Amino acid sequence: MTDYYNYIKSLHLIFVVTWFAGLFYIPRLFIYHIEANQKSSPEKEILTRQLKLMTKRLWFIITWPSAVLATFFAIWLLILYPAWLQQPWMHIKLVFVLLLIAYHLKNHQIFKQLQRDEVRYTSKFMRIWNEGATLILFAVVFLVILKGTFNWIFGVVGIVGLGVLLMLGIKLYKRIRDKNPDA
Repeated sequence: MTDYYNYIKSLHLIFVVTWFAGLFYIPRLFIYHIEANQKSSPEKEILTRQLKLMTKRLWFIITWPSAVLATFFAIWLLILYPAWLQQPWMHIKLVFVLLLIAYHLKNHQIFKQLQRDEVRYTSKFMRIWNEGATLILFAVVFLVILKGTFNWIFGVVGIVGLGVLLMLGIKLYKRIRDKNPDA
């Protein structure tokens, strides 16, 4: 059973990694799409067409299948080890997984809007939105690795601190980009 478990766990982790890869990259493509929409013709049309194709391929060939397979293997692991559902760290992890699914579904909504040339968000908003997956990843990894030894106060402070650092990084990048548009 241990070997069987390790294969399922390995597949779960592989698909979690590829799911996150898609979730890290898709908002970047949204940013480029939003900024391309502000260009003049024919650059706008050329960039928009290419970004729609790139986004569609990333979303449907990598991100969605990875999300489904990561979830499938996670459920399989929980069926093999239902006692995990009694662990407090697993309850919190599942809350973060639900947040990740909500984040994924919101990205799907934004994807569909941009495919229809509906630009409803600014590139600045998307730069901040892009950090959502990072915060969830940090929270889940620390929960899974530290489990019962996780100190909740330090965890909450750490996630808030990471969020602050990410926001400062975004502001710094904006300043650098305003000074040098090619950055």
